[in-house]
Amino acid sequence: MSSEPKKIAVVGAGILGVSTAEWLRRDGNTVELIDRVAPGSPEQTSYGNAGVLANSSIVPVAVPGLISKIPSMLFDPESPLFLKWSYLPRLLPWITRFLANGNEKSVRRIVEGLVHICGDAVDQHLTLARDTPAEKFINHGPYAYLFPSRASYEKDPFAFELRKEHGMRFEEKTREQLIEVDPHLGDRYQFGIFMLDHGWVADPGGYVAALAEYFFTNGGTSWQAEVEDISPNSDGSISIETQGETRQYDKVVLSAGVWSKKLAERLGHKTPLESERGYHMVFKSPSYQPPYPYCLADAKMVATPMDAGVRCAGLVEFGGTEAGPSEAPLKLIQKRFKALYPNMTWEETESWLGHRPAPVDSLPFLGESPKANNVYFAFGTHHIGLTSGPKIGRLTADLIAGRTPNIDMSPYRVGRFD
Repeated sequence: MSSEPKKIAVVGAGILGVSTAEWLRRDGNTVELIDRVAPGSPEQTSYGNAGVLANSSIVPVAVPGLISKIPSMLFDPESPLFLKWSYLPRLLPWITRFLANGNEKSVRRIVEGLVHICGDAVDQHLTLARDTPAEKFINHGPYAYLFPSRASYEKDPFAFELRKEHGMRFEEKTREQLIEVDPHLGDRYQFGIFMLDHGWVADPGGYVAALAEYFFTNGGTSWQAEVEDISPNSDGSISIETQGETRQYDKVVLSAGVWSKKLAERLGHKTPLESERGYHMVFKSPSYQPPYPYCLADAKMVATPMDAGVRCAGLVEFGGTEAGPSEAPLKLIQKRFKALYPNMTWEETESWLGHRPAPVDSLPFLGESPKANNVYFAFGTHHIGLTSGPKIGRLTADLIAGRTPNIDMSPYRVGRFD
């Protein structure tokens, strides 16, 4: 174990990067956070999630039976899956490998990896945020999955069986029990599964910004720049190059979401990532709020009470990182929200598009590069970036300090696709 303070750069100022930087600072290191945009900015993927601290998000998107549903989903305007068809040739190699993991054996292997970085998410966030300005953003309560009927839940119980196998507690709720707490709930939803021991963040952008401000106030530094290259030097140091400037560090953590792929490739690694384009809409100044986050199981969408209003996030679109937002996903979000709350009114809406970093096997890349000593990867968290950020930051700080993590890190190994 090495206790000597180090000069460390963290590339990427989303929730993973900020969490990692703060844990490294608490270890006594000199830490610089590098990104072209500020922490908490709408340009950060961490800004636009559903805000749920989802201990139960251990089941990947690719599950048994999904591959047979894809064709009909792509042509169904009510489906939560969208595709920019001109992007299909570039998507095919990734989507083929991604769907190949949708078998029970692979899913169970992936779940074993995800449970260790998600299963104690609320505790990890509280540990990081306690006694900081970010703590006020964390709320506690259930995470409620809503179904049109009990039969629709029982039709596909696989995901909840996996959660139960891993000790996650949940309760069934009838329509009567649902409206006892939330009388505004639309008739579409007649049955609920309430995941216990969860939480949510009232303003994800504000939360990450507050964590970053605490980091800066206590000695952390920032460099607002776009990283163009990361290269090892013969003396063991690492150079980071931006447009017009190069700086050297003892260690570097790469945590730039989907944009990490290009930098990882320059280090000699294959990291099959794709941008899963995620949308949200905020219904501002609503006439009422849900009591806790709802996952609309039929819509693959989450509605969360937040400071600015009700945020609805979810759906999936593939189309790369360069194309602008599409209208169809936003229209579907609004339609699904009206089914949840038919009589709700609001003053205005805000929409957002971001890029979730989706690996073909739904597992992040975590640990030291075997091809570039002193460079550590911490990216590829798909839908669970906010949920897993503090835990991944803590694991990365442990590795850099020479502490052995108390979980098996092999599912996340950096070179697994080389």
